[in-house]
Amino acid sequence: MPVTDEKLGRIAGVVLAAGTSSRMGQNKLLLTVGGVSLLRRAVVAACAARLDPILVVLGHQRERSLAELAGLPCTPVLNAEYARGMNSSVRTGISAVPADASAAVVMLVDMPFVSAGMLGELIDRYRATGARLVVSTYGEVPAPPILYRRDLFGELSDSLDGDGCGKRVVKQHRADAVEIRWSASALVDLDSPDDWLESRRTWEVDSLTDASI
Repeated sequence: MPVTDEKLGRIAGVVLAAGTSSRMGQNKLLLTVGGVSLLRRAVVAACAARLDPILVVLGHQRERSLAELAGLPCTPVLNAEYARGMNSSVRTGISAVPADASAAVVMLVDMPFVSAGMLGELIDRYRATGARLVVSTYGEVPAPPILYRRDLFGELSDSLDGDGCGKRVVKQHRADAVEIRWSASALVDLDSPDDWLESRRTWEVDSLTDASI
């Protein structure tokens, strides 16, 4: 039988936004796709999916990020060790999830094609099954957003080293996971200037296609 909503409680969002964007050459959180910064776009999607609370892990140039988040119902969380990499941000965000949240969705700011609908699907699958993991897969590649049930939080906080964003946890517990398959074209993460330009072109083409329907 599915686990009821009452037993599951609320589901937090952990938005990782602390990195230095070293490969981009500038702070990619503030770059725009479709006229909206990557940072604001990710948090707006989390809000629309009704994640609660939405914890935004900040580090590099945090004052600029805070300004970009103005007016959004989210909670900034400082990762003082952001230079150590993504795992430090996962640990910081997961540690800030309140005790009455039964799970958390970890998401990346630099994946502009992750929508509120995708986040909502993860939440719905979790509420229907109570699964320990709800994993997004793009083709055969597992990647964020990923929902982790609370009993996996300790493993997410275990180490600052190794694979980022809970990959190790996903690998170890894949048998317990519910998987949701998305189009491989949605697996876009912006690491370089070329990535950013291509994502902007894709967004503009998709917008024109939608407008012509």
